[in-house]
Amino acid sequence: MDLATKSDTEILSVADPIMDNLMDASTAVDYDRHIRDFTDRLKGRLSKEQLEWICQDYQNAKGYFAGREFVAAFRRPDSVAVVWKQRFSKQPGEFVAEMVLVQQNGRYLVDHVMVF
Repeated sequence: MDLATKSDTEILSVADPIMDNLMDASTAVDYDRHIRDFTDRLKGRLSKEQLEWICQDYQNAKGYFAGREFVAAFRRPDSVAVVWKQRFSKQPGEFVAEMVLVQQNGRYLVDHVMVF
């Protein structure tokens, strides 16, 4: 995977727009937009109903996504894991946002993503 040989800045130039879309789409509870950069494996693990429940749950408890700060990129032979420090609008404190990117058919796709 060529992304694993890139600098943090180059990795973030790919990862940030994808994570921005994921967060914007989950704020809007827009399933189709949320999964547009998912691998087929990950698409099979998240139904529209599950996403709706997840979004309602975190929005009620924590509010909406606020600032995000890059922490590290972990390079692996077949993927890159990117970790950010994440804030929410209603819940004080720092959370972890992480995303695993893989390359398939010339595209960078999300194979795992979580905010906790």
